[in-house]
Amino acid sequence: MALFARLGVWQYEKAGEKRAMLADAARALNDRRPQPPSVLNDRDRVGAYDWVVLRGRFADAPAVLLDNQQRGGRVGVRAYRVFLPSDAAPVLVDLGWSPLPADRTMPQVPRDDARTTLAGLLMPPPGRGLDFGPPVGQPGGQWLATAIDPAVLRETLKQPRLAPRVLRPPAEAGFGFERDFDILPNTLPPERHIGYAVQWFGLAATVLIVALILERRRRRAIRAAASATPPTNPSARTLTQSQRAASPASDDARDTETKDA
Repeated sequence: MALFARLGVWQYEKAGEKRAMLADAARALNDRRPQPPSVLNDRDRVGAYDWVVLRGRFADAPAVLLDNQQRGGRVGVRAYRVFLPSDAAPVLVDLGWSPLPADRTMPQVPRDDARTTLAGLLMPPPGRGLDFGPPVGQPGGQWLATAIDPAVLRETLKQPRLAPRVLRPPAEAGFGFERDFDILPNTLPPERHIGYAVQWFGLAATVLIVALILERRRRRAIRAAASATPPTNPSARTLTQSQRAASPASDDARDTETKDA
């Protein structure tokens, strides 16, 4: 019961976290007030959402493809490239989603060398699903990853100062693949977490009710057994005590007879 209740609390907390994420992202998208580039290096805002405008260039580094990404019921990958701002840490840019053919041929991700300004939503990397290890090299020099982990990609891409968040430009930016500002793709929305929480709490309540019923039956059985025990006969107990009291006298009489003899 305690386990089911704890799982329900955990799902409820996850729903609260995702609601806070959605509210923070909505605030940044509605305001679109650029924050200073220094927020890329702010470790206190790793889980936050900020609108930024960066000036720089795309790095001469291979693209990263995030595997197992679905969009509209289709399977594909999400592409990333490193952007080098002139006054901040390097950052991974989310270039969007591309479908995969049946033979899983990976798309080639061009580098836009002419682009020197990027605006977009600075956000945490996608949630980690099934992480099957470090990125795997692909033909053409690209990397295929099952999770976007900046700590791992710093070594893979030879970018030791890579920012802990990623930058997602708006779809109207005119480059890359399909994308939008859905910040919870391939993961559960808050409503689903609430649904799971209700299920776990329901299981906990069911276990509690069953335990109470079984305990009530056990106590009834104990009372029934106690009622079925025959009462002790008072006269028999009195007789036994009388016999015990008379026993010493009988012993004395036998001793007297022995001496006379």
